[in-house]
Amino acid sequence: MNFKSIDEILDFAIEKEKEAVAFYNDLSRKESVSALAKTFKELAQEEAKHVKLLTTISKNKGAISSYEFKKVPDLKVSDYLVEMEYTEGMLMQDILVLAMKREEMAVKLYTNLAMGAVDQESAKLFKLLAQEEAKHKLTFERLYDDDLAGQGN
Repeated sequence: MNFKSIDEILDFAIEKEKEAVAFYNDLSRKESVSALAKTFKELAQEEAKHVKLLTTISKNKGAISSYEFKKVPDLKVSDYLVEMEYTEGMLMQDILVLAMKREEMAVKLYTNLAMGAVDQESAKLFKLLAQEEAKHKLTFERLYDDDLAGQGN
């Protein structure tokens, strides 16, 4: 992937986030178990927050330089799990695996793009995107851990 400008990077990232919103909204409509449908709706809302953040940044590029990086813990839970596809009636644990793996792939994508960026501003934007995805991944990893702990595992 070759991006020629910050605007192209932001357009790409916004499109990816919109795809995630659509993905989770679609799953919420397909799911017959109301608690799981609600979870998918909440995941879509989380992804919509990223769309809003990136849209704000696209209107004010100065936000990139003022963005504060913080260390996001990586529990590495998703490292040991296999990617899966959605099937109706999935267990909550499997839904969290699905979500974790999606976020993990996004972190890897943006981290790799940061390493290959042609200028510092682009690299910082990719790192910003990777950090935001890492925050979501951490949220899902914690939920997964809590879910397992609640089952006595």
